[in-house]
Amino acid sequence: MSIIAAYNEAWENENTEALGEIIHDDCVFNPHVGGITMSKSDIIGFVSGGNTPKSEQNRILFENDEVGVAHSIVHFANGSTSEAVLSFMRFKDGKIVSMETGATPLSDDYKVVGQSN
Repeated sequence: MSIIAAYNEAWENENTEALGEIIHDDCVFNPHVGGITMSKSDIIGFVSGGNTPKSEQNRILFENDEVGVAHSIVHFANGSTSEAVLSFMRFKDGKIVSMETGATPLSDDYKVVGQSN
């Protein structure tokens, strides 16, 4: 199974043990909102918090031993507008060592969580 497919399956099943095996200890995640950087423990904590975003139409656009690119439609537990999310990942030792996302809102009235206006 590809690294991205294993990650998607673990995320979908909220399997923090499997995510712990897929995400490198030195992982850095730069999501497309909030200007924050997350670590492995932040990602796993996010999934175990009960508000895990759900994705559909998961597609692996490219993957080799070094990098991967994936696309999905993501729905958020807080009810904010769904997004089309593009993820770029780097791999080290067969695990995700870095991830960055970019997203396109799927409605005209989209607002980033925490954004006023």
